[in-house]
Amino acid sequence: MTPRRQLAVLVSADLISNLGTRISVVTIPWLVLVTTGSPTKMGLVAFAETLPYLLSSALGTPWADRIGLRRTSILCDAGSAVAMVVVALTPWLGFVPLVALVAVAGALRGIGDRVKNVMFRPVAEAAGVPLIRLTSAYDGLSRVVTLFGAAVGGVLIAAFGVTEALLIDAASFGICALLIGVLVRPPAAPAQAAEPVSYLRALRAGFGYLGRDRPLLGMLGVVSALNMVANASVAVYIPFWVARELHGPSGLGVVLATFSAGALLGNVLFTALGPRLPRRLTFLIGAMVGGAPRLVALAISDELPVVLVVTFLSGIGIAAVNPLLGVALYERVPPDLQTRVIGISGSLAFVGLPVGALLGGWSVDALGFTPALLAMAVASLLVSAFSLLTRVDDSSPPRRPTPATTPAAATDGG
Repeated sequence: MTPRRQLAVLVSADLISNLGTRISVVTIPWLVLVTTGSPTKMGLVAFAETLPYLLSSALGTPWADRIGLRRTSILCDAGSAVAMVVVALTPWLGFVPLVALVAVAGALRGIGDRVKNVMFRPVAEAAGVPLIRLTSAYDGLSRVVTLFGAAVGGVLIAAFGVTEALLIDAASFGICALLIGVLVRPPAAPAQAAEPVSYLRALRAGFGYLGRDRPLLGMLGVVSALNMVANASVAVYIPFWVARELHGPSGLGVVLATFSAGALLGNVLFTALGPRLPRRLTFLIGAMVGGAPRLVALAISDELPVVLVVTFLSGIGIAAVNPLLGVALYERVPPDLQTRVIGISGSLAFVGLPVGALLGGWSVDALGFTPALLAMAVASLLVSAFSLLTRVDDSSPPRRPTPATTPAAATDGG
């Protein structure tokens, strides 16, 4: 198979796996609801899936380097499929075993998602695809999956029932494992002279590199802050504004869909124009447009058209941020450290999501709705402006650690 087709298969497999994750976000809590009737247990099982995902993204990557990226991806997706089959077919096991299975599946997905992201670079380079174009197109496709994944889960439950929906979810992970196992062969990494080192030493090498790379840390801080703003908006600010100004839920979906539509358009534009745009300035403008303006619109306007226009423009702005972070990770981090550094970076970027939901609710209770929005907007602008201090377009990485502290990487090209 040609390198371009392998890249298409790899991206497709990753998106199928992401779709399965989005479906499980709906189907597993629904299973808990129909079997226990407890909203508290619904929240617990969702937490049990999310926390191991974040932790394994960072902490499981040294093992992935030892096992090999392709092999790790196959094992993680196959393990997720088995876990979902057990969840679907044995609801009589009880709540505690269900939580344990969901936690295992979440941990497997965290590692599996990261290693597939790392495999993108060598496959894209072999295919002659510019990394900035790949990261932008992938970000747009991921947004489509996120937008429709939960809806697909709901449709599957309604059409087939929760057990069958979970089995379809399991099949998505099995298909992903099969596609990568049969059709994807990443180029083998050059042999490394260093001897393999311990798990803790390998993990420390990943944290150490990221700690020395100030531009990457600055970009991660901005992305985490924007994720915080996004989740605070989705969980608290937008529903509160819709209820207060529109006196009903009818506008909620419209506002959320408008932001997604803007982001999708922005991804199309950035995929075409990204290679020719100055990275530092584009990252700064995207971050500043993508966060604060939509909060200010909610704070000062009670008109739905105004909020929709600003929200749409914010979506266009945000579309440049993730691809630029992705290409910086690919270009700056040495290949033998990418699994660990990308895994740690993903966890740091996603930590803004749960923080945003908590901070959004607390800020409205403590400050009032409008002051909370304005305070969050100012904080978002300040964090985004921090990217002025980061040389996003500087391709020179920080000084490498000595070979003795850097274990050999395994891309598992065979």
